[in-house]
Amino acid sequence: MANVSKAAIPAEEIVAPSGLGGFIAKFTVLRGAQRELWLTFLIKFLIYTAYSVTNKTMVLWLSKDLGFSDQAAGALVGWVWAPAMTVFTLLAGSLTDAIGLRSTFFLGVAICTVARSVMVVTTNPSLALACGVLPLAVGEALGTPVLLAATRRYSTVAQRSISFSIIYMIMNVGYVAAGYIFDYLRQLNLRVSLFGFEPTSYQQLFMVSLAFEIVLFPVIYFIRRGTEATNEGPVSNQSTRNLGAGRSFWSGIGETVRKSAIDTAHLFRRLIGQSGFYRILVFFLLIGFLKAIFLQMDYVFPKFGIRELGLNAPVGKLANINAIMIILLVPIVGALTQKYAAYRMVVIGGAICAAGVFIMALPTEWFQSAANSVMGQWLGHGYLGLHGSIHPYYIMTALYLIVFSVGEAFYSPRVYEYAAAIAPKGQEASYGSLAYLPFLVGKLLVGTGGFLLAAFCPEQGPRHSGTMWLIFALAASVAPIGLITLRRYIRVPEAGRQE
Repeated sequence: MANVSKAAIPAEEIVAPSGLGGFIAKFTVLRGAQRELWLTFLIKFLIYTAYSVTNKTMVLWLSKDLGFSDQAAGALVGWVWAPAMTVFTLLAGSLTDAIGLRSTFFLGVAICTVARSVMVVTTNPSLALACGVLPLAVGEALGTPVLLAATRRYSTVAQRSISFSIIYMIMNVGYVAAGYIFDYLRQLNLRVSLFGFEPTSYQQLFMVSLAFEIVLFPVIYFIRRGTEATNEGPVSNQSTRNLGAGRSFWSGIGETVRKSAIDTAHLFRRLIGQSGFYRILVFFLLIGFLKAIFLQMDYVFPKFGIRELGLNAPVGKLANINAIMIILLVPIVGALTQKYAAYRMVVIGGAICAAGVFIMALPTEWFQSAANSVMGQWLGHGYLGLHGSIHPYYIMTALYLIVFSVGEAFYSPRVYEYAAAIAPKGQEASYGSLAYLPFLVGKLLVGTGGFLLAAFCPEQGPRHSGTMWLIFALAASVAPIGLITLRRYIRVPEAGRQE
């Protein structure tokens, strides 16, 4: 919408207010925002910090505390837990419409609280999976669409654009906070006993995520039921209040799940006869290979870093380079490339991402001089807080994440824009609902990460980590190569954009 407006209005008419005043004005529209919007920002931070801490800890906890092999831990996370979260997320939107934002928030947080509590106190694999990991996928899934809906409902038209930008930034701030927490608790190596219970380092990390979850209850409590922002001020939607009174809570949930399943079936039946559906399907399948590289930073990289760099290696701070770069780059890259076609930017971004991963496949001795340089010493001793010599993998990882982040800033925001561009008029939402597919594909692909770790970066024995990273790099290359090769078949013209 913004791009169309800018194309239609002469440049001299859209620059006021300009300069520093114009920049500040983008934020001052929030000055009169209702409290629910600020509470949504806080909820976003708490949810994503807890989620990211759990994500980084999951595979390590499965292996160290529950005794699963690298292969089994990777498969459980990549083929069970993460896909289950995606599937439940698809149903969560309709559930939110049925029971309301506030109730969905409470339901999701309550499920996550119980699930995290189980994961903190038990080392029984069956109990931990059935009553901890799987319910957690349900609880986490309830939070994603609710946060987006809340941001829209609690912001006015003038506040909406900056509100969604802040929500995106807060997500990355949560990732950064989680990285520091992940490193700090592991390096602290606390030995505590609570009535005979001695939690491991990974259970302690789950306790921190549980604490974030518990804090969410009073925050959600202050959200007023049925409130919605308008240009005339907040209003209370009485129909939302009466919904719960008219029928039982659980029967409403059951009816909603049934309706969501029927609607999903109708959606695919309608889309499957359209040529555009197959184009977007292939497009998203290819993007899934890039998402797999992003996801491996939580599901593969922590084990790799600990095995190659030591038990207390600051893998969380290393991974934070990506989130920090994205916070800085996305607004700049978006502003500089908005006139170019989304497909073109996805190809360029995908190629840059794949090139970055190849850095990790290079011989470590090539980077020894860089590790001993001024920048290498600053990275190791200044940013990461290391002592002694700096392993070349620290330099390689930093370079890889910097290059990968540049590519991500080019391609990631434009993926959803392309889905909207290719959709027939009136079916933008249907095509947009397929935007979860790349993450689902990425999660299924990253489920093989445990097998790669066991083969090339085992806990004991000789390691050939460069080969593992070469496989990741070749997998990432599938996206840009496929997008270029199949360009004639899956690309459509985008109105108002340069080819």
